Amino acid sequence: MAQSVNISELNLPQLEMLKNQLDQTADDAKDFFKRKIDFLTKQMEKIQPALQEKHAMKQAVMEMMSQKIQQLTALGATQATAKA
Repeated sequence: MAQSVNISELNLPQLEMLKNQLDQTADDAKDFFKRKIDFLTKQMEKIQPALQEKHAMKQAVMEMMSQKIQQLTALGATQATAKA
């Protein structure tokens, strides 16, 4: 666990060392997030074709369902007029 330090009590070499540690920590964080972004970008590129295929299949199913509903609606209307 980090301990608290009163900066006003530090001498110049200690302040420089602290600054270097903070700079290194920031650089480490930048490197980490750059690697994370690269990883996620590659993963998105991997799954994109599968998602496109699933979207196309969903569209086809929705179109087929729409046609079936129209057919059933027309059939129901035809039967209703035939009974009347």
